[in-house]
Amino acid sequence: MKTSFARIERKAYWALLAAAGGLLLIGLGAARYMEEHGHSVTGMSNQVVWGMPHVFAIFLIVAASGVLNVASVGSVFGQPQYKARAPLSALLSIAMLAGGLTVLMLDLGRPERVVVAATRFNFRSVFAWNVFLYSGMFGVVAVYLWTLLERRLNPLSARVGLAAFVWRFILTTGTGSIFGFLVARQAYQSALLAPMFIVLSLAWGLAVFLVVQAALYAWNGRQVPAQVQARMARLLGIFVAASAYFVLVYHLTNLYWARQWAFESFILVEGGIYPALFWFGYALAGTVAPMAILFTGGQASARASVAASLLVLAGAFALLYVFVIGGQAYPLDIFPGYAVRSAFFDGAVASYAPSLPEVLLGVGGLALSLLITAVCVRLLRLMPQDEQASTTATAH
Repeated sequence: MKTSFARIERKAYWALLAAAGGLLLIGLGAARYMEEHGHSVTGMSNQVVWGMPHVFAIFLIVAASGVLNVASVGSVFGQPQYKARAPLSALLSIAMLAGGLTVLMLDLGRPERVVVAATRFNFRSVFAWNVFLYSGMFGVVAVYLWTLLERRLNPLSARVGLAAFVWRFILTTGTGSIFGFLVARQAYQSALLAPMFIVLSLAWGLAVFLVVQAALYAWNGRQVPAQVQARMARLLGIFVAASAYFVLVYHLTNLYWARQWAFESFILVEGGIYPALFWFGYALAGTVAPMAILFTGGQASARASVAASLLVLAGAFALLYVFVIGGQAYPLDIFPGYAVRSAFFDGAVASYAPSLPEVLLGVGGLALSLLITAVCVRLLRLMPQDEQASTTATAH
């Protein structure tokens, strides 16, 4: 069954595509502006080298891995209700990965030099590993989506789905390892970051899926089956709780080491915008509030689930901003136990304020993901087949 958009007018659909395309063009224009004038027009510096575009890019890449979990539950673990949602899950994974990598490539300033990264490898670098992980993810998920949509290839979907399941875990481990192996920053250099990113991806990806699924059902004048709605909402609550647990363990681990006390005090108490975003953006709005919604009667309501999902996504951006930007803003402890002063701002907290071009570039990546999704759900058979899933579940 193709998506029919029964409740949305043709003009409204084209308006949606025009809006997404317009935001994409604005993002490309911002990338061009930064390429022409250099990073002096951004808030980044030689201390904060990863800015707002990286927050958007990391979110899209991590969520792209997590959103595929919906398909994995269906194909790998044989759950019919989730298997009915596997094509949409695979499409969202490809679309979000494309958006995130586009932001990363355009933020380089010289996007054409990506050819160098793709042809000359330093295998001691995690970044070089990710060239293979990202391209491999595209290929595996594309083949997986093909086996789901082509009836003759349906018998192969379970095997390819298992390969995609394994690959996405490896990919998210690689993304977390970029920071985990970065010993030059006190915020990172932790083996916990790889599993933490995996669990975060599960929550963020499922939140994205619930929002998109709700929009598709509304456009088609349908409602998500109550049992499926409650099950997926409950699962989101569990993922959010697991994410909070890993974030808590990460910070408690840092507090165990005396050399990390100053950093934890900065990021959680004294760092200005960073503690505010962590406690109010991530902990309260992105964790406590959605769990309260999902575990106190909001599971059966589609609107409540969407509201909780949006809060989870807002918390994701808050956490990534604190983690990525705050981790760089804190001064390097080059000589432990000594106070360092020089003309190069050694020992000083770096200032960073995201510029408009940075934000527009990140929004352009989101718009590209939205554009790919909107076009494909209109042309391909991606609408979840609840009737068929119900029949299969009854047969089993």
